[in-house]
Amino acid sequence: MAGSDRRVIPVICGPTASGKTRAALRLASAVRIEIISADSRQLYRGFDIGTAKPSLAERQAAPHHGIDVLEPTERASAAWWADCADEWIRDALARGRMPVVVGGTGLYLRALFGVLFSEPPMDAARRRALEAELAPLDTAELRRQVAALDPARAHLGRTQLLRAIEVAMLTGHRLSELQRERATVPRWPARYLVLDPGPSLSGTIAARTRGMFAAGWRDEVRRLITTVPADAPAWNASGYRVVRDLEQGMLSPEAAMERVIIETRQYAKRQRTWFRHHLAGEEVTRLDPHAESFDDALRAWWRAGAGKEDA
Repeated sequence: MAGSDRRVIPVICGPTASGKTRAALRLASAVRIEIISADSRQLYRGFDIGTAKPSLAERQAAPHHGIDVLEPTERASAAWWADCADEWIRDALARGRMPVVVGGTGLYLRALFGVLFSEPPMDAARRRALEAELAPLDTAELRRQVAALDPARAHLGRTQLLRAIEVAMLTGHRLSELQRERATVPRWPARYLVLDPGPSLSGTIAARTRGMFAAGWRDEVRRLITTVPADAPAWNASGYRVVRDLEQGMLSPEAAMERVIIETRQYAKRQRTWFRHHLAGEEVTRLDPHAESFDDALRAWWRAGAGKEDA
């Protein structure tokens, strides 16, 4: 499929809480687009408030794909997501709409638009056993293990650390080495709009976190605890384990709030690092979503892509 259609796909990306959904919906009010979520947290049904999923009204403004497509116990790899996104893109184009990929999961963007490796098979039973063993460990301990198993990936976030341990333990090979040795061909060319409000993002994250708690995040987690196993992959979404600890009496509300804010800021920092290191060149536009001229700049970025779809 790679190379069979050279349509250039627009991508709106950036760190968490940078306004990606808002920007995509502004485009949807003016042009016929379909939104493809590249957010590894929004895949899971029931994990809504803490993942900042678009509301039902927002999803009605434009067709959305990649939201609520998995049960909390199911696993999602970047390769699996790229397969799904490839199909969503082709279907949108067939309907005469431009697909716009929106999200901040860098590995997903890399899988679809860059280079991805072919992951070796892993025994399902051993993988589940290892997941259960790793689930109670904090991120600092996971990082220590990855520093020994695959040092090149020890700086990454919890989900990536878990994956590095799984691959190393179950295949005997470092994930970082496999990525270099088993590279595949990119599926689509892309042009990127990277949103980043700079220092003000820290305050936005704090305000959004307070808003999530006010919107009933604790109630949502209380319901999830009764039906979703503690080792389910969906719990890896930023903040959910903290709120679960809060509901189980292990943290005070104040401590939980502060920890979620800190974790989210750390996640945003890692995302910024990824976008800075992996996205560059003439097909990358960087904008401050809080700038007074943002709407004009957004429209200019969109118009600049007209005609590139057949490049």
